[in-house]
Amino acid sequence: MTHYSIGDLARLTGLSTRTIRFYSDTGVIPVAGRTAGGFRTYDVDGLARLKLVRTLRELGVDLPTAQRVLAREVSVAEVARTHAEAIDAQMRTLRLRRAVLRVVARNGEVEMVHEFARLSEEERQAILDDFFDEVFGGLEMDPDFVRHMRSVRVELPDDPSPEQLEAWVELANLVRDPDFRASIRRMSVRHEEMRAEGTDMSAPSAEQMEAFRYAMAQAREALDAGVEPKSAEAADIVRRVNERWAGVVGLPVGPELARHLTEFGDPRAERYWSLLATVNGWETPIPDTTAERKWLADAGR
Repeated sequence: MTHYSIGDLARLTGLSTRTIRFYSDTGVIPVAGRTAGGFRTYDVDGLARLKLVRTLRELGVDLPTAQRVLAREVSVAEVARTHAEAIDAQMRTLRLRRAVLRVVARNGEVEMVHEFARLSEEERQAILDDFFDEVFGGLEMDPDFVRHMRSVRVELPDDPSPEQLEAWVELANLVRDPDFRASIRRMSVRHEEMRAEGTDMSAPSAEQMEAFRYAMAQAREALDAGVEPKSAEAADIVRRVNERWAGVVGLPVGPELARHLTEFGDPRAERYWSLLATVNGWETPIPDTTAERKWLADAGR
């Protein structure tokens, strides 16, 4: 039978003689015999046990658990599964910390970013639910519209990018802003009034959406061309938009379009959806039509 000295085991495993001696003293590897000089020797089984302990320790398994594996109290597979899950949790925590630190490095906010990043999925959604309770509460709005708004959840990943974390912090602050809540509440009240009048656009038809896209495209062309909102050219653009808009929306032409755009023109409403798209990682970005809306509102007055 082959016997190994501590020096032999050190060369075969890459461990120090001090570590091997410690493992031997604690019973991790049994002594197989002694040399004539009284030095300990180990057999093939001891070498195999030492290599297994070395591997487990390199993977982060603590010594007591490694000893339980050697004693066949638990299997290697069980230990590997448990430690893999623990490492996954640690990695998620580290990635989140990294994202927090990168956001803090950009804007200098520490406690707020850390606080929002640590919220659970339920706590994040509760912030939005509280927002909806205030802006929709007690109003006779289109139930499908309200249901849709409430159904879109905040889905911040376990390992968010700095951009996603920044978007979530901005979104959380936005929906808690009293001025923004008051603005959306006014829009909601107007939706209720329009629903009673039969002109509610909370669930626009395909034709209405096409008219909206046409209006935004006309405004974008005007902006790109440097057309002043009070110019004769702008008046002609507004006339064309009014005709298209009035035909499918049921609103009068002229100042009514400007009033409608002003009532529903808070740019923060679009910012809400843009931030949500970033947080949730939606592939299709939400277009920002703030400038187009303002140009049309100014030109239509």
